[in-house]
Amino acid sequence: MLWRKGTIAVAAVLAVSACGTASGDGPAAVPAAVGAADLAKVTLKVGDQKGGVKSLLTAANLLQGTPYRIEWATFTSGPPLLEAASAGAIDAGRVGNTPPIFAAAAKAKIKVISVSRSNVEREAVLVPPDSPLQNVASLKGKTIGVAKGTSAHGQLLNTLHNNGLSTKDVKLSFLQPSEAYAAFTQHTIDAWAIWDPYTAQAQIEAHARVLADGRGASNGLGFLTASTAALGDPGKNSALRDFAVRVVKAQMWADTHRGEWAQAWAKETGLKLEVAQKAVEAGRDLPIVLDDAVVASEQQLADAFTDEKTLPGKVDFAAFVDRRFGPDLDQARSNG
Repeated sequence: MLWRKGTIAVAAVLAVSACGTASGDGPAAVPAAVGAADLAKVTLKVGDQKGGVKSLLTAANLLQGTPYRIEWATFTSGPPLLEAASAGAIDAGRVGNTPPIFAAAAKAKIKVISVSRSNVEREAVLVPPDSPLQNVASLKGKTIGVAKGTSAHGQLLNTLHNNGLSTKDVKLSFLQPSEAYAAFTQHTIDAWAIWDPYTAQAQIEAHARVLADGRGASNGLGFLTASTAALGDPGKNSALRDFAVRVVKAQMWADTHRGEWAQAWAKETGLKLEVAQKAVEAGRDLPIVLDDAVVASEQQLADAFTDEKTLPGKVDFAAFVDRRFGPDLDQARSNG
């Protein structure tokens, strides 16, 4: 069964601003924490990709007892999620390594607030089992399906570069994952750049072959992001602090409870259990420090997109990073 992700209709368009903290420039002011009575009045609107943060927190039993209310909205991938955050339709959401770069280029009103790293071998360029393509060089002139501005887009860019090609040497077909899966199985695209669990699903259900994985082409980073409006609101800022800590705890739980996480993931998404198990056993996201090395790695990826002229001008990724929750997240990682 194809894992289809839902979408959310966002009435507002992505706001573009070229000044102040709204565009990511400079550190945002940190409001004082609120008390329990005020926190209880907060509704935190969280964007998710189906089978993502909500199912992870549920499986880890970390949605119990939140001192605020959570409203969930489901997106097909990271870029539309960040558009919604910038427009004020949601307050937070987790995305891969590339969506924040495209959002930064658009001067989106978002900040990166925490980071994790996953197994880059599960980010892959796939081909059908009967494809004559045997290496990345053979992709020249071929059509590759990829969701624009996603982590797969970044991995594909670097994979091509590492093999003497650019995105100008191939034909990119910008498709969301469910669309790309159909195109892949119907052979209307030659290859597909994608991430887990779609990698596992395509391998098990469509017998896809990995032409190249993310080793040497992806940093494997994923980010929890928040809108600048939410970070500037005392109640929502306090809720975001608590929420970010819960996500860290859930990621650490999943790494030591892989069987339970696979079961929960399959139930939430409709994935076959063997698909969820393959994706989970390959290694999931583990929280790391949002340090200068992370920022530098993202800046390199942003510069690669700029050099390809996919993005207009240089992106200053550091301007879209907010480390205010660092001490709390450090403590959560230390406590396991």
